[in-house]
Amino acid sequence: MNIVRLSRLALLSSAGVLSILSVDTAMAQSSTAQSGAQNLPPVVVNQPAQRRRAATAQRAPRAARTAVAPRPVAQPPRSNVFVESPRGPIQGYVANRSSTGTKTNTPINETPQAITVIGAEQIRDQAPRKFDDALRYAPGVYGATFGADNRNDWFLIRGFKSDDNSMFLDGMQLFYTSYASWKLQPFNMERIEVLRGPSAILYGGSSPSGIVNVVSKMPRAEPIRYIETGVDNYGNAYFGFDINTPIKLAPGNGELYTRFVGQVQNGKTQTDYTPNNNYFIAPSVTWKPDVDTTLTILASASYNETRAAQFLPYVGTVTNGPFGRIPTSFFGGEPNFDFFKREQEMLGYQFERNLSENVTFRQNARFAHVDVNYAGITGNGYANQTTGDFFRYPFTTRGIANQAQMDSQVEYRFNTGILSHTALFGLDLKYYSISDTQAFSFTSGIAPINVINPVYTGAAPLTATPFRDTQLNQQQLGVYLQDQIKLDRFTLVLSGRNDWVDTTDVSRLANTAALGRSDSKFSGRAGLIYNFDNGLAPYVSYATSYNPVIGTNSSTGGLLLPETGEQTEIGVKFQPVGFDGHFGVALFDLKRQNVLTANPNSVPPNLQTQVGAVTSRGIELEAVANLAPGFKVVGSFTHYNLFTSYDPNPALIGLVPTNTPRQMASGWADYTFQDGILRGFGFGGGLRYVGASFADQANTLIVPSRVLADASIHYDWQNWRFAVNANNITDETYVASCSSANACFYGDRRRVTGSIGYKW
Repeated sequence: MNIVRLSRLALLSSAGVLSILSVDTAMAQSSTAQSGAQNLPPVVVNQPAQRRRAATAQRAPRAARTAVAPRPVAQPPRSNVFVESPRGPIQGYVANRSSTGTKTNTPINETPQAITVIGAEQIRDQAPRKFDDALRYAPGVYGATFGADNRNDWFLIRGFKSDDNSMFLDGMQLFYTSYASWKLQPFNMERIEVLRGPSAILYGGSSPSGIVNVVSKMPRAEPIRYIETGVDNYGNAYFGFDINTPIKLAPGNGELYTRFVGQVQNGKTQTDYTPNNNYFIAPSVTWKPDVDTTLTILASASYNETRAAQFLPYVGTVTNGPFGRIPTSFFGGEPNFDFFKREQEMLGYQFERNLSENVTFRQNARFAHVDVNYAGITGNGYANQTTGDFFRYPFTTRGIANQAQMDSQVEYRFNTGILSHTALFGLDLKYYSISDTQAFSFTSGIAPINVINPVYTGAAPLTATPFRDTQLNQQQLGVYLQDQIKLDRFTLVLSGRNDWVDTTDVSRLANTAALGRSDSKFSGRAGLIYNFDNGLAPYVSYATSYNPVIGTNSSTGGLLLPETGEQTEIGVKFQPVGFDGHFGVALFDLKRQNVLTANPNSVPPNLQTQVGAVTSRGIELEAVANLAPGFKVVGSFTHYNLFTSYDPNPALIGLVPTNTPRQMASGWADYTFQDGILRGFGFGGGLRYVGASFADQANTLIVPSRVLADASIHYDWQNWRFAVNANNITDETYVASCSSANACFYGDRRRVTGSIGYKW
């Protein structure tokens, strides 16, 4: 099959549909809640709110469920009632609706898959330093895998590395390979949705462990004017702004909203000579020419500058060396040589039109560009362990990547007898390309450096011939179908998808043959959930997954094989009647084939390779609630039985992959006084437990567990908000993970951030 021709036909078809529809557009989803430091109204109505046509029926309360599925409902006039949208803000910490699990507006308690939603208010209260920090209180997720490394946002889901292929922004993938990674900023996030378990059925290639979908701050009907500034104990300061402005149009021209979100961040970190500088701006505009149509255009541009965290030895970090411990401030590179710079731009749109009472067309598209330029003097063990002299070699890379995507959907709501259906038909196009150059030299003359008393002598530019210089392209066409079938309190979700993928790798090195392959694969999902009147909802699901991995295998030199997975999950969700919160239990058995891992024997070390299969079986517990006005809590517990289930080396079967903790637990609470002389004053705190992991494939080197504490105090007075957040408040020194005996990474030390916000 010629996927290029298919892609062109699909693009032309989508463009034709769009032009036929004409951009005569608006949407029914609109929220009256405020963001930033603004207060939300106290009344919550969790209705689908898909449309504003007056003739449609409202959903019955939970205590009076009927056999009829939710139909499009009349949206009430704007008032003090908060109507939740799956792409908008949530009330406190509790979300009740999500579209990530089904791509339709569905209650979380009616979705037969584990979902965690982290809203903007929780993000604000916990003040994460970067995106992966915002995941640290979510079940099933290990964020900041590589500790204090500021280059990327690293995370595992259900024990599997997922940041490279399972990070999504507004429902579309931000895939990366090599070093051309993407960076998202917490200040521009309305909600973060973690969908655990295989999700490729709706989203195409992604980790079978699940996805993390970030929902951007979108233009809204009410004004928002908010600025914030702050600084931490390392001198890293920031200034951010969030300005949303409704534009008054002439009668008959609909509604127009604009939003500008941006931030400037600059300063030092816990590691010497390592800044963490981030600059971004994200303008967006929404036009609603009528009640049935919405067009939102989103753009962003960002620039990041930092240096890489060092690959430190196990001896001297996890355990004492002859010289003691390597300081967490140790910088093992050369200030005149090391740098990491990322330029990133995105432009996309979200279009939705209700074609009739029962049919809705959506189309989302985005083009993204990233340019990462990285050079570093990298460690690879000791030159002399007794004295603490650290062996180093230079490494450079340049990755320039482009990613284009278009996802077109038709949602059709209908009845067949006593069954009520929400059917979804989709066509998903993806194009990815990367120009990837990498070079290193073990014989460059870079002198070892002492880890206790480092002396920096400088390093000349690297002139070695690249070991990798290639143009790699991947095109993917996916067709998917889903039906959410309701019968009384039962909801059955059936999903299927087929992907066609072409991958080419054209090397620019002499005497290196071009590589290419074509693949096609079907994946499917079936899930059943039953909603009792008291809010209890047991469910069961089975899903398969297909991920066309991009890149080359350092062990074989060939293209990486597609990754497949399958999972069985049973669970219970509980949303008690009259209680603003919910609980969840999920038990799963997840198998993953052709798993990517670091190859400690590659040259240079730790390039990617594939092993046979890894199994993850476990349990996840979650609780989230708004217990009272101003009182919000979240809690989670995770336990895995994670092991290599197949490998060409029989000695590794049954062992645990490196840098992967198998137990995690966390809890966070935040309270703000509502009355009296302390009105507006609040405080919060949390504990995070991360279990032990291994630093070697043989499981002989243990990275210990740790318990970390976070705290905050804040005060809202008139239009001002004052806050102080402390992460790792006891200043524990710990190793976040080790991918080998010579690649260990320190976690974050205590960081105290003071901030002032103002709205008007």
